[in-house]
Amino acid sequence: MRIISYNVNGIRSAMNKGWLNWLQATDADIVCLQEIKAHPENIPQEIVLLEDMGYKYQYWYPAQKKGYSGVAILSRIQPESVEFGCGHEQYDFEGRVVRADFSDVSVMSVYLPSGSSGDIRQGVKFEFMEFFMEYVNQTRWKYPKLIISGDYNICHQPIDIHNPKSNANSSGFLPEERSWMEQFIQNGFIDTFRHFNKEPHNYTWWSFRANSRAKNLGWRIDYHMATKELEHQLKRAAILPDAIHSDHCPILLEI
Repeated sequence: MRIISYNVNGIRSAMNKGWLNWLQATDADIVCLQEIKAHPENIPQEIVLLEDMGYKYQYWYPAQKKGYSGVAILSRIQPESVEFGCGHEQYDFEGRVVRADFSDVSVMSVYLPSGSSGDIRQGVKFEFMEFFMEYVNQTRWKYPKLIISGDYNICHQPIDIHNPKSNANSSGFLPEERSWMEQFIQNGFIDTFRHFNKEPHNYTWWSFRANSRAKNLGWRIDYHMATKELEHQLKRAAILPDAIHSDHCPILLEI
């Protein structure tokens, strides 16, 4: 099973940059999207094209606010059940979580809030982190083989950011955020990319400013987190930086 996660920073924008052709070449079984920034009724032709590519099972969970946030799961495999949202009114209003349960694994697409715009949104991010930790702990008891794919908006370790010293007080690399990520992993999750790759300079997001992507001045904030119960099934994890449809790049997990 090949799983792709991709913060597309607007699904229509990504499609205008050749995303559909790229996706077809990946031959992924399941695709987790974040920041879709569109409602399904706004992209009817694209939905049909995805169906023609084999993604007959599409679960779009947009934010209520137009042009903002939203997650989705596209699948060639029919899930046994699908859960839209996480049961929290504010976070569900922003389209933060969707989960599909298959016979041997559950896959969640998640988009954690960004706190980079100021203290108010950073506060929202901290509140979401606290809620999400508990939500995941409850979910995994029912679905022990769980993969949580998406944009966490957090770099875990200094190796995951191009300049850890100058970003020590930046949202996304704050001590509290890094500690939360460590606790998340210690609670029984595997950072699948680091499971296979310990090398530096591997990033998934680059600022549009200062030619950051060309210089590889990036942050690794997108993850496939898998429960320990899946460790023996992990086959490969990779970052795909050559896909340029967004300020993020996609990440791959094979199980």
